[in-house]
This record gives sequence, C-alpha cells and structure tokens, in this order.
Amino acid sequence: MKAQYGRIVLKLSGEVLAGSHDFGIDPPVIDALAEELRAAHALGAQIGIVIGGGNFIRGVTAAGEGMDRATGDYMGMLASVMNGLAVQDALEKQSLPTRVLTAFAMREIAEPYIRRRAVRHLEKGRIVIFAGGTGNPYFTTDTAAALRAAEIGAGAVLKATKVDGVYSADPEKDPKATRFETLTYADVIQKGLGFMDQAAIALCMENALPIVVFDMAVPGNIQRVVAGESVGTTVSG
Repeated sequence: MKAQYGRIVLKLSGEVLAGSHDFGIDPPVIDALAEELRAAHALGAQIGIVIGGGNFIRGVTAAGEGMDRATGDYMGMLASVMNGLAVQDALEKQSLPTRVLTAFAMREIAEPYIRRRAVRHLEKGRIVIFAGGTGNPYFTTDTAAALRAAEIGAGAVLKATKVDGVYSADPEKDPKATRFETLTYADVIQKGLGFMDQAAIALCMENALPIVVFDMAVPGNIQRVVAGESVGTTVSG
C-alpha cells in the first residue's frame, strides 16, 4: 500500500479529541489517533494537521452567550494550541518527528508559522501541526486547513468527523438522509451542505484541492484515505 496523496492536511475538530466527554482531552483517543497517523506516515505521505479548539471553547458559542466574538475566537485559537501540543506528545511517543507551528508567536512552546519552514519540515518527514487557526478572529479552523493546504501545496484536505461522509441532511435527525460518495464544489454550495464553511470550500475550489470527509472513529480510515481508497465522501471539481 502506497500513498496516493504525497502531501495532505488533516483537519481535526477539537470535539473529536474529547472522545465520549463533553470537555477536554481524552488520552486514549489521542493515543489511537497517533497510531493511525503512524500507519499513514509509513505510506510515505507528508502530513500536516490542523486542529480546532471546540473541546475547550468555541468563539461563535461564546459570542452567543454574550462574550465579544473576537475575544472568544482568540481563546479558541489558544485552545487549538493546547490540542496541538497534546497531539505532538502522543505522536512523539510513537517515535514520530513533529513540529508545532502557531499562527501567532509563542516561541517558548512552538515555532511561528512560516510557509517555507513548514514545507521544509514536511520534506524532512516531520508531521507538522498547524495550531492557532489563521491567527485572525472570525475565521474557522476549516478555513485554516484550506489555507494551509493551499500554501504548502497539499494534494488534498482530509476532514475527519464523527460521521462516514456528507449527507443530504443530518442523518441523526432525518432517517431518509442519503450519503454522497462524490460531490462537486458547486454541489456543496448549491445544496447548502454545512459540513465545512463556505470560505473553506471557496479556497479549496479556487486551488483545485479535493476534500475527503470521513469517519475518524473507524480504525484504519486515515491510512485508507491517504492510500486513495474510496472512503467517505470526496468533494472535487
């Protein structure tokens, strides 16, 4: 089995790292993720990771409860750094070389994001964790994943979720919801499918970046997607 995508950006939500809990980090979940990434890395893929901070705070939710939106978003960016450090720790226990690059300076714990430096790390076989979102409020980590993927010349954005692809409606609420195996960017926009925000979709469309949406809870799925197997839903031109 060989990697079909030479370089990928894996988008993880913070909620995934919480496992069965509503808050924080579930160590067994991160350990299992590290094992999955080790298998994908062994295929020869260069791997970048973008992690959200929703297991600690979501700026949109905080704003809905009265907090200033920009403040909430900055707090979410800091939460994503915490998640990045936790994933780095788990990966290094698997003897995988990693670097955490942040969108804003935190030199005591991580490197600042510099595009050429990130590409060099990837070329050396290191897994690069892009933390801190885009460094700007009002942008989601979906957009950060699309932006970083475009900047480093990735072959695809892999969006790991808790469902096995993109559905016509919420499968938990609508038993008649159907899963799509393939979609175009135009389909996603026209149908109003909300698995990723519109800014991220637009970035991927403009840069011809395929998006693969899949269930991270299924063991081996990350490796299968990297190898080019038909898993979840693929969005492309």
